[in-house]
Amino acid sequence: MKLLLTNDDGIAAPGLAALFEASRAFGAQVVVAPAGPQSGMSHAITWDRPVHLEARGTDRFAVHGTPADCARLGLLRVVPDANWVLSGINCGGNLGADVYYSGTVAAVREAVLHGWPGIAFSQYLRADLAHDWPRAARWTARVLAELLPRPVEPGLFYNVNLPHLPPEAPEPDIHFCPLDPHPLPLSYRPEENNHHTYDGDYQARARQTGSDVDVCFRGRIAVTVIRLF
Repeated sequence: MKLLLTNDDGIAAPGLAALFEASRAFGAQVVVAPAGPQSGMSHAITWDRPVHLEARGTDRFAVHGTPADCARLGLLRVVPDANWVLSGINCGGNLGADVYYSGTVAAVREAVLHGWPGIAFSQYLRADLAHDWPRAARWTARVLAELLPRPVEPGLFYNVNLPHLPPEAPEPDIHFCPLDPHPLPLSYRPEENNHHTYDGDYQARARQTGSDVDVCFRGRIAVTVIRLF
């Protein structure tokens, strides 16, 4: 099996290193990721200028463009025989409406549009707990063991959100759930010169019982099946 790994936090991000570690046992890995952070780029593509594809070592490439550019160039020029596209692990949740803003998710969505299956991984973060990327890698490997053997369906991909739990918490279970339908809160803090800074409280966002937001916030691994067509 060949795996194309990408993200939106950039090729040097610790979450991408965690995804690399998690997927090591499942196939030959090739990294094609943004040269720098591209969070919140959604499904933007670079069409008005050339996109530089830079070799960063064996089976490792940096794209001077967006996450969707990474999927496009990776699948066209680097790993056209990839079996799966894996994106993440994003530093922060991509729950509910986040899937429309997320570059992490967009990289997978772009791959699916062209016929490759994919999985987007994100690590929900709480301000009161430290990051634990090795644990995130361990949980991601569990999800990969569950999802990769499944039959590939055209137009379908998975969006996975890992909970942020205290060190002493038991291992979370994997729970399949729908996307939460609520948007992020409209909340901007006015500043000088008519500037406005978004200050919505992610943890206080509205959530529907049983949705991915609710499942992840309650400490379970939320897996959502998304169908494009």
